[in-house]
Amino acid sequence: MLFRDRTNVFFVVVFPIVLIMVFGLSFGSGFSPRLGVAGGSTPLAAELVTALETSGRMQVVRVGDAEEAREGVERGRLAAALIIPDGYDRALTRYVPVTLSFISRQEPDALQLGAAVRSVVNQVTMPARAAAYVREGSFDELVRRAGQVSVPGIAVRFTALGAATIPRNVSSFDIAATSQLLLFTFLTSLTGAAALIETRRLGLSRRMYAAPVSSRTILLGEAAGRVAVALTQALIIMVGSGLLFGVRWGDPLGAAALVLAFSLVGGGAAMLLGSALRTGQQAVSVGLLVGLGLAAIGGTMAPIDFFPETMRRLAHVTPHAWALDGFAELLRRDGTIADVLPQLGVLIAFAAILFALGAWRLRAALTR
Repeated sequence: MLFRDRTNVFFVVVFPIVLIMVFGLSFGSGFSPRLGVAGGSTPLAAELVTALETSGRMQVVRVGDAEEAREGVERGRLAAALIIPDGYDRALTRYVPVTLSFISRQEPDALQLGAAVRSVVNQVTMPARAAAYVREGSFDELVRRAGQVSVPGIAVRFTALGAATIPRNVSSFDIAATSQLLLFTFLTSLTGAAALIETRRLGLSRRMYAAPVSSRTILLGEAAGRVAVALTQALIIMVGSGLLFGVRWGDPLGAAALVLAFSLVGGGAAMLLGSALRTGQQAVSVGLLVGLGLAAIGGTMAPIDFFPETMRRLAHVTPHAWALDGFAELLRRDGTIADVLPQLGVLIAFAAILFALGAWRLRAALTR
């Protein structure tokens, strides 16, 4: 019934993977904004373009002229554009001021790219500016000497303090996949509760209850169906993100335990929702509201590391925050299943409470 509705193929299989790709590219260290460069055919201009390309902060794209660069920025093909005028080399060698035009939209990424471009331009043109200040001798000799000058009595030392919250070996795709796994597993479980309501509406549940089958068997079967939906969604995301983006999940045993425990939570919530509501439309509406609300509070839409202390405490009233803590232990600190036992205990407690309430409510709905 889950995949009989063709729209579920998109929301269960395609949509989570697309979101992981979008978030992974947007916040990943491997993402380089595209900078269009017009000009740069003369020696000094080519030196500037090479410095931009090797800076590691951007992806340089050569464009034909200023008009093409402006159009690329307007249409979103380029994050920004740098226009090097034809008289760039002549201006530097004759100690004449020269202006390089930078075109961008008013967006955070473009503004950060502008700061990076200014830094590279200043670094490359500094010897020429020093030569322009001296103006005694040939330009090439002054530039060479300016590059060798060191200021006596000044030393700069860099010291890194503290520890990074997210280690370098944890990619943005790892973080995005973890949050989307929890978001969609819980959300798909809740919206899938409509199937349980449908079996009651069609009288299938009553006929099962009238058959020579114990009520415990019926309840366990319904519970297993809800958990199977949650596990299916979780496995699709884990396998898909692993194959497409190389996402790591840490210790396999610990990751499997967390996924199973959270799937039990999602299955219990779906069983309670499906036994308490009367129509499939109600299940979908309430499921979206509850699923997205708890996901936002629990830190799957915005990193919980950014939350203030009060919100972090509030986040832990949701199972999402505990599951995120467990995956953070596996990924960021190379933990094992023994290190996530506290999180597993809390998730199992959530699942036990939800299944107890769901079984009690479903039994009452079948026998009234």
